[in-house]
Amino acid sequence: MAHPAQLGFQNAASPIMEELLHFHDHALMIVFLISALVLYIISLMLSTKLTHTNSMDAQEVEMVWTILPAIILILIALPSLQILYLMDEVNNPHLTIKAVGHQWYWSYEYTDYENLMFDSYMMPTHDLTSGGFRLLEVDHRVVIPMESPVRILISAEDVLHSWAVPALGIKTDAVPGRLNQTILITSYPGLFYGQCSEICGSNHSFMPIVIESAPLKHFEAWSKTMISA
Repeated sequence: MAHPAQLGFQNAASPIMEELLHFHDHALMIVFLISALVLYIISLMLSTKLTHTNSMDAQEVEMVWTILPAIILILIALPSLQILYLMDEVNNPHLTIKAVGHQWYWSYEYTDYENLMFDSYMMPTHDLTSGGFRLLEVDHRVVIPMESPVRILISAEDVLHSWAVPALGIKTDAVPGRLNQTILITSYPGLFYGQCSEICGSNHSFMPIVIESAPLKHFEAWSKTMISA
């Protein structure tokens, strides 16, 4: 869960988000080193009047500043491509959930169950219990088993939406007439909050997403309760 004045990302709750955080640190370190080198060179140019005449027209220098940026780009591109392939890989999910965006709420369908579907609306402020988060709590949470691969099928009924949960490293567009998919694995139990990340209308900021990761036995008990209700 994000908190006020937070400068970094939320704590990773899935293996994909852990990889994204590692890639962020990797790329940021390269940017920091490049910036420090450029700042050092600029300070040298401003602080001395001496000029090295042999380096003004040197093929070796031109080769270095051509090859070095190419190597840096490769060092950034390779881990980036690896994460992109990992995010697109869907192998033997234990559960499939269909999420459909509406103006302005989400509806969910557990396709592996016969009658397990519900709409998820934002909780009004006057209905919040003690400790609830304003504009983030919903009346029906998406409950999933922890440490199990869950496939999310995402679409929209009316306009463009985006199903995003930062702690899980997920942000997938919900497009009318198109079915996108993503996969998530939660590393530990807890509540993970997200919101629609597409400007879908006047109530765009009132489409929260709450995922509740629970042990398998608790998920089974919840699913039986929802089906019987």
